[in-house]
Amino acid sequence: MATVFLVRHGQASFGKENYDQLSPRGWEQGRVLGRWLAGKLAPAAIFGGDLERHRETVEAIATGYGGQLPDMQVAPGFNEFDHTSVLTCYRPEWCDREVMARDLAAFPKPARAFQEAFVQAVRRWASGEYDHDYAETWLDFKARVLKAFDEMIEYADGGDVLVATSGGPISVICQQLLALDDQRALGLNEVIANTSVSRVLYSGPRRSLSVFNNYSHLEAEDPALVTFR
Repeated sequence: MATVFLVRHGQASFGKENYDQLSPRGWEQGRVLGRWLAGKLAPAAIFGGDLERHRETVEAIATGYGGQLPDMQVAPGFNEFDHTSVLTCYRPEWCDREVMARDLAAFPKPARAFQEAFVQAVRRWASGEYDHDYAETWLDFKARVLKAFDEMIEYADGGDVLVATSGGPISVICQQLLALDDQRALGLNEVIANTSVSRVLYSGPRRSLSVFNNYSHLEAEDPALVTFR
C-alpha cells in the first residue's frame, strides 16, 4: 500500500499583520520535519494549498531533507477555511483588530481567551444554523477538501505523497476515514500540532488512517518546538 503524509503547516505568524507566513519557530519546525523524513520518504509527488504558509512549510522541509524533492503542486482544495471570516461572524466587533486586542487584554490569559472564542466561532459555523452568514459553509468546505484528496490520490497513482495543508482539511479527511460526527471532527482540529504528520494508507479505493498527529520528531529535537497555534 502507498502512503499519504498529511502535514500541518509550521507555526504561522499569529498576531502579525500577515498571519499567512511562518514564524521563525515555524521555519525550524519544518526543517526538523525534513530531517526526520530523510530516509523515510521519497515522495512521488508533493501537494499543498495556495497559502503562503503551505509553500513555506514545503520549503523548510526541503531544506532539512537535503535531497531532491518534487516541486509542490498547488491544489487550493487543501486550503484552510477562512478563519478570519468565521471568527468575525461570531464576534463582528473583532473586524477591528484594535478592539479585539483590547477585549483580549482584559483577560488574565489573552491567548486562552482567543482560543475559547475561536472554538465557539467554529462550532457556530459548523452547526449549519447560520449558513447565510458565510461565503463557504462547513459542508462546502468538507466537499472541496475531499474532492482535492480524491484527485490527489488519483494523480499519485499508487505512489507515496506528501501534502502540506492545515488542521481543518486534515480533520475533515480523518472524519471521513473514521466515520466521525462533526463535533468529534472539530475536536480533532483543536489538537493537531504544527508540522505534525498523519498517515493515510491507500490502495485503489481502499483507504485507512494509520497514524494521526505524530509530532515525535519535534519532541525528540526540542520539546519547545511543539506548538498548536
